[in-house]
Amino acid sequence: MEAPPVTVMPVTGGTINMMEYLLQGSVLDQALESLLHRLRGLCDNMEPETFTDHELVYLLKGQQGNPFILRARRSLSHPTSPWHLRYLGQPEVGDKSRHALVRNCVDVAGSHSLPEFLNEMGFRMDHEFVANGHIFRKGVMKIVVSKLSRILVPGNTENTERLSLSYLVELSVLAPAGQDTVSEDMRSFAEQLKPLVHLEKIDPSKQRH
Repeated sequence: MEAPPVTVMPVTGGTINMMEYLLQGSVLDQALESLLHRLRGLCDNMEPETFTDHELVYLLKGQQGNPFILRARRSLSHPTSPWHLRYLGQPEVGDKSRHALVRNCVDVAGSHSLPEFLNEMGFRMDHEFVANGHIFRKGVMKIVVSKLSRILVPGNTENTERLSLSYLVELSVLAPAGQDTVSEDMRSFAEQLKPLVHLEKIDPSKQRH
């Protein structure tokens, strides 16, 4: 059975402590075809998977500290596919020798009533967006090239506006904790994409979608 086109594969069983290793960059719209051509030559799938997803970011504010964040995502191109709920932990900053950002990641499938469930649990939607693009795979590595668009009318995924004149490029691996050697493989792969795109270890806590 083919997995739904989401940007992180689900964690089966929900009991394995999975870590996401991540490198990010961007490429201008006019350079997109050159990057896709390069990826077709380097990756296992010459023709990438395509996706159009709607993501909602939910916050649960506590008495103190940072709010608890969950991301609910559904496929617009495959409406009957399950929703996916993701939790991304704080980046681990201890080991400077790692070539990729590392954070805990839990991704589980959910029913179409997921937004209502989160609201009942006390979460409030902070923002939502539409992401569409291409997914390439190279062994355990996944490369996602996506265009992000803001939703102008809440809940209306047909009424959107592009956030920028560039595409987001993400190189990621999901692996059990402690398998830091994958970051070296990611660095080597990222070198092959230069100068079309420079993939870097970026701290998402310093970004705002």
